[in-house]
Amino acid sequence: MFGLLKDVQVTGKANTVINCKCDIVFNFVGANFFKNYPRWSPEVKDLKMLSSAPVKIGTLCKQVRVDQGNRSESTFQVTAFTEGRRICFEGTTSPFRCDYALEPATQENSSRITFTFELLKLEMYMKPFEKLVRMAIQDGTEKTVSNIKKLVEEEVGSVSK
Repeated sequence: MFGLLKDVQVTGKANTVINCKCDIVFNFVGANFFKNYPRWSPEVKDLKMLSSAPVKIGTLCKQVRVDQGNRSESTFQVTAFTEGRRICFEGTTSPFRCDYALEPATQENSSRITFTFELLKLEMYMKPFEKLVRMAIQDGTEKTVSNIKKLVEEEVGSVSK
């Protein structure tokens, strides 16, 4: 019936160049995730580490978010952690994946961050709004990399002054 019973995955992806090295960006995004995630994603109202520090593969986290007035809770787990290069999270209570990948950029002392958000399964009641969901997710990925860039470059600039 119009494909409503088919599983649908929605993906957003964005990248930007940040004017500092990968290890500095990774320290901000990965190693200090619990301190900085609510800063680059102001929708996060509460964030708890359910495992012992430091952040590593298997670390469990719980978040409360308010997105466009809708409150949601989810638990997620670190599924990839490559120092200086990549951190990936996958929902354990909700079907999503967030992947932050870093690589050196062509400009000296710069790095490229690529953020991918995947909604692994679109709920049945949301399928009529798939196009709007896709647009919101893409917009969210672009805001995420923009916020990370701004915060990291501000911190690096304030440290070097």
